[in-house]
Amino acid sequence: MREKIADKKERILKIIEIFGKVYSDADCTLEYDNPIQLLISTQLAAQCTDKRVNIVTKDLYKKYRDVYDFANADELELREDIKSTGFFRNKAKNIIGCCKMLISDYNGEVPREMEDLLKLPGVGRKTANLVRGDYFGIPGIVVDTHATRLSNRLGLTTNKDPKKIEMDLLKLVPEEYQTSFCHQLVYHGREYCPAARPKCDICPISELCPKVGV
Repeated sequence: MREKIADKKERILKIIEIFGKVYSDADCTLEYDNPIQLLISTQLAAQCTDKRVNIVTKDLYKKYRDVYDFANADELELREDIKSTGFFRNKAKNIIGCCKMLISDYNGEVPREMEDLLKLPGVGRKTANLVRGDYFGIPGIVVDTHATRLSNRLGLTTNKDPKKIEMDLLKLVPEEYQTSFCHQLVYHGREYCPAARPKCDICPISELCPKVGV
C-alpha cells in the first residue's frame, strides 16, 4: 500500500532525530573561505570526489585569489590546474564564464537568489542550493548521488530526476533541517548505504527503511 504523505513526514522526522545524534557534526566536506570558492569547488566536484577537489583547490586558491583572477585566467592553463577533477575542459570554460558574469552582472559578488545563480555558466540547482544553504543560510535541498540513492531507498521519492527529487523532499523535510539533512545523507551514504553493498545489519535507521529485508 502506498505510504501517505503524513506518514512519510512522521518517518522522516524520526530519521532526522537519529541523524542528529549520529551525524551531529555533518557539514559540507568541500573546503572554502568565501562564496566564490564554494561556487567553484562545487562546480569542480561534478563527477569528482570532494576529497580530490580539496587537494586541487589547496593550490588553486593560492594562484587564483578572487573572482577577477578566475575571470582573467588563461583557459588552457586553468584546464591543467584542474585536470585531475575530470571534465576539465568544460569546467575551466564554465568557471571563467561564470566569474566574468559575476563581475559584469553582480558586481563581482555571488548572488543569493536561485534564478540569478542558475544564469551563471556551469551552475545548476545542486550547486545553487549548496551555496544558498551553506553560505547564505537559505533552506533548500541539495540533490547529489547520495540524496538520489538514499531518498529512493528510504521510499521518500520514486523519482530519478534531481529536480523532482528536490521537490518531493521539500514537501517532507522541515525547512530548519533541510541543509543539515542533505549533508547527513552524504555521511550516511558513505558510512552505511553505499550503492553496491549497503550495511543494513548495522544501519542506525534500518527500522525506518522500507528496503531492509526486501
